[in-house]
Amino acid sequence: MSDAFAHSARYRQGIATRRAVLGEDHVERAQQTSTDFDRPFQDLITEAAWGHVWSRPGWTKRERSIVTIALLAALGQDEEVAMHVRATANTGATREDICETLLHVAIYAGVPAANHAIKIVKQVFGEMDASTASR
Repeated sequence: MSDAFAHSARYRQGIATRRAVLGEDHVERAQQTSTDFDRPFQDLITEAAWGHVWSRPGWTKRERSIVTIALLAALGQDEEVAMHVRATANTGATREDICETLLHVAIYAGVPAANHAIKIVKQVFGEMDASTASR
């Protein structure tokens, strides 16, 4: 972590929100594997995305999760879609929410984008189900 962000209240809020949404393991892994090259990026997303946007009042984590999945699906950001689908275990967004989200993506961003995202979501759901079953 860079000193400039490590001590800001916005950064501290961001890291707490990031941990609450993505989980301790994900955030720890991101921090452990960051290098001098990508550490400024990690600091930026922690403060800006997680500290400014995800931490704002007004929308629940569930609502932000739904919107984020829709945007990422529309943009074809496959790895990010998968990560945020996994995060629904922490945000409260349901499978029904994600289904409705991807229907909106189909209409407003295109059927191919939604179709591709559905494939990714089904794979992630399968992984999540297998993980739950093995416990």
